[in-house]
Amino acid sequence: MIRALLATLVLAGPAQAADRIVSIGGAVTEIVVALGEADRLVARDTTSTFPPAVRELPDIGYARRLAPEGVLSVDPDLILATEGAGPPETVDLLRAAAIPFVEIPDGHDRDAVQAKIVAVAAALGVPEKGAALAADVDAALDAATAQAARGPRPRVMFVMSVQGGRILAAGRNTAADGIIRLAGGENAVTDFEGYKPLTDEAVTRAAPEVILMMAREGAEDMSDQVLSHPAIRTTPAAAARALVQMDGLYLLGFGPRTAQAVRDLSDALARAGS
Repeated sequence: MIRALLATLVLAGPAQAADRIVSIGGAVTEIVVALGEADRLVARDTTSTFPPAVRELPDIGYARRLAPEGVLSVDPDLILATEGAGPPETVDLLRAAAIPFVEIPDGHDRDAVQAKIVAVAAALGVPEKGAALAADVDAALDAATAQAARGPRPRVMFVMSVQGGRILAAGRNTAADGIIRLAGGENAVTDFEGYKPLTDEAVTRAAPEVILMMAREGAEDMSDQVLSHPAIRTTPAAAARALVQMDGLYLLGFGPRTAQAVRDLSDALARAGS
């Protein structure tokens, strides 16, 4: 599979000589570091928080709300951006600046992890390192998903937030849906794609056995507020006080740490449901 990706992936820009790289997207930045190319980074976006050392780099803003002035201020010779970075007018201006701009494909399954690694490595001009890292991550995912398959298969609802008393939950074709499935769980919300607010009746019908949320650094613990929500109180998850919180980038990034995230989530789901 790795050879096929290397053979078919087409990327723009003569990236081999780039030594002033702006990385946009937490998983993209993690991959650059995992490839041993961190010394080429000169800036990162707000979502790029791991490993902790990258936080010392200039922060050019949130990946989907970039300003061209912030990106160009660090004088990059290559921009690596996760798919969906923007807004589009900023991306157009950056491309017009004649700086190689490489979009890294996004996705929410194990093939997407492989594609990201290979794409970043190709853009950096280190395809051999990419093939080696992708193979290591794939082997780790094999072991992690095999372990998860031996555990329970609880119904899991990923709650992005509680806005105005409404539950914003993850449906199909989301990072949350992807990681729940890899970890051996079943997404309790499959009636729609993306992230949408649920009615109280829909929450009750979903009947999750575990609630999954992101743990946000510096934010208050939302466990009591979420489990005491009138609709969630009707679910098996609330009855068992089964709520799992994990770091957002670690859980949903689909980067080099995904295999360990699968292991940790699988273990947490088993504990929460016991």
